Amino acid sequence: MEAGARREGKTAWNIAKFYTKKFQKDLRALNILFPDVWCRATDHIKEQIALIRTLERKGYTYLTSDGVYFDTKKFRAYGALVGKEGLRGLQEGARVEKHPEKRNATDFALWKLSPSTGSGQKRQMEWPSPWGVGFPGWHIECSAMSMKYLGTTLDIHCGGIDHIPIHHTNEIAQSEAATGKPFARYWLHGEFLTVDSGRMGKSEGNFIPLHLLIERRINPLAYRYLLLQTHYRKPLMFSWEALLSAELGYRNLIAHVVALQPKTTTDKTLIAKVQRAFEDDLNAPEALAAVWVALKSATPPSQKTVFALDAWFGLDLKKASLKKKTRVPAAIKKLLEERETARAEKKWQLADELRAQILETGWQVGDSSGGSVVYKG
Repeated sequence: MEAGARREGKTAWNIAKFYTKKFQKDLRALNILFPDVWCRATDHIKEQIALIRTLERKGYTYLTSDGVYFDTKKFRAYGALVGKEGLRGLQEGARVEKHPEKRNATDFALWKLSPSTGSGQKRQMEWPSPWGVGFPGWHIECSAMSMKYLGTTLDIHCGGIDHIPIHHTNEIAQSEAATGKPFARYWLHGEFLTVDSGRMGKSEGNFIPLHLLIERRINPLAYRYLLLQTHYRKPLMFSWEALLSAELGYRNLIAHVVALQPKTTTDKTLIAKVQRAFEDDLNAPEALAAVWVALKSATPPSQKTVFALDAWFGLDLKKASLKKKTRVPAAIKKLLEERETARAEKKWQLADELRAQILETGWQVGDSSGGSVVYKG
């Protein structure tokens, strides 16, 4: 935050406010539900200090010249998330720079004392504490805030696989040492989104912000559709070609949904298949495949069924389908009817020619076993 403030000529507080709003805007574009509580680490310094004091009373901490550290040797289960091999790598000290006052290579900071700049310049983000003016360590904020709002034991904890050896391992240590209870019942770790040069990320300098997709007139939900096609525990290679292919797939899905009958009944068998797939370690690709099989079958599901299933996928299919239901000109309807007749009589060349005529007018054609539909976009 301090570095970002210097780089952009703003205060650290303004930087935080700016990117929070930007993040929320992207969540809306991706149709991601907002959390019930938006909590900022800077609003929970008191809770973080209280958690460190608890660890201090229980004998898990020690002081150095630059702050308060957690003694990992005193927490017997340290490293359980990474296993013996992973823990051995951490003990070799490869994770951070050498610190002559640390007792163990894996020990981590709970509270850092503000360094003296020599020029009298004050850090923008620092607070008083029992150990001196400073700021929380990287990990303590997550434990303090999550336990405040979700209880001492979380049902599910998510995060990227890169958080397993350090951040999540340290979260477990400080939380369970303080409470004596399991920190999380289940851990869901997502694999990397990659590009040709490797992992995509801000630190790698190769990340693509969502607004760049929008500037290129690509629907953000096409990106969501792309992600749904790969299991979260498998790496996904990003390319513009893959994204454009996903956008075509998403448009095709909408076209199929528009062509469905708006029946009042729901296909319980299909709903059960999708639910089983998601309950099997969030297998979104399998769930999506089940929907496509049903859409292309001789007896496709009703719109009501697909709209109900979209509670899992979050592709905003009902809203997207309603947008496509614009008034179709009589001339376009006539071309579509002629094409349907040609398809029924297996006159495929004529059907293709009629489709091309429709496309030239700016209308799109979507085919499904339930019939064809034209739509704008």
